[in-house]
Amino acid sequence: MDSVDLQVLKSTAAWLAEGHRVILATVTETWGSSPRPVGAMLAVRGDGMVAGSVSGGCVEDDLIEKVRTSSLAAAKPETTIYGISKEDAQRFGLPCGGRLQLVLEPVADRATVDGVLSGIERHELMARTLDMDSGVATLKAASRNDILEFDGKRLTTVHGPRWRLLVIGAGQLSKYVAQMAQALDYEVVVCDPRAEYADMWDVPGVELTRGMPDDVVVELNLDSHSAVVAVTHDPKLDDLALLEALKSPAFYVGALGSRLNTEKRRERLAQFDLSQAELARLHGPVGLRIGSKTPPEIAVAILAEMTAVRHDVALETVGIKTLDKSATQTVCN
Repeated sequence: MDSVDLQVLKSTAAWLAEGHRVILATVTETWGSSPRPVGAMLAVRGDGMVAGSVSGGCVEDDLIEKVRTSSLAAAKPETTIYGISKEDAQRFGLPCGGRLQLVLEPVADRATVDGVLSGIERHELMARTLDMDSGVATLKAASRNDILEFDGKRLTTVHGPRWRLLVIGAGQLSKYVAQMAQALDYEVVVCDPRAEYADMWDVPGVELTRGMPDDVVVELNLDSHSAVVAVTHDPKLDDLALLEALKSPAFYVGALGSRLNTEKRRERLAQFDLSQAELARLHGPVGLRIGSKTPPEIAVAILAEMTAVRHDVALETVGIKTLDKSATQTVCN
């Protein structure tokens, strides 16, 4: 499944191959309320076809009209700002006081777009730098700590799976978690040494490893852009992964199970060299309490909680608790 940015870049490459003129718009800064974050992208074809979004309001309509009439970024990249006044904010469908700055690039060379797509296909992070004066773009390898940078002269955007998710277990629930995580820009690795599950794994774009969970966690060298979710319901597998994951810098570590099973798991883990602070990092029962019962619904709950933690949103502030013991936490692989 494609992320939003990947869809934009794929459309850009396809349109350029067909001989169309394409303007690539990238959100480089926002002030106040803004519907889309920095880094959001929109591709506008010369005839007005679009892929992606930068506002969710009328900004796209205005950009389409100006691209059609070649009144913006006709020959070289340029910067434009929407929502400067209250009237403009209302006109362009921005929240009151919201503003966004866009870099508009008439894509002159398909090679760098193709290069980014090839890198993503290899699960690599790519940084694309655009020179605003010449319109020339260059590529280089990037790291997970790199972010979008724009100083008025050069725009550097980072593309690829900046986040990683390790799923312990290759069952039905794992397939939904993996597919949804890919759509959220995660590079997904699934670990399951059990042949009866690993042999049936069939999710494209997801790496499957048959190693033991604790060894895999160590080998991946998890960082603060990594998450681990254990869903086998087998302590011999889940606990092995959790013992190493809770000691890592991973931003999220969760495990499937009822409240009772989660307490038993904490008691088991406490017998090893884990501190109370490390044990407290465990999200269990995993996921948000949204009434989920089926595997895809449980996957939504898990990814929702991961997203909240990733964006440093306190779950209590939105009145959402983690799942208690229910049917949703007894799904086994």
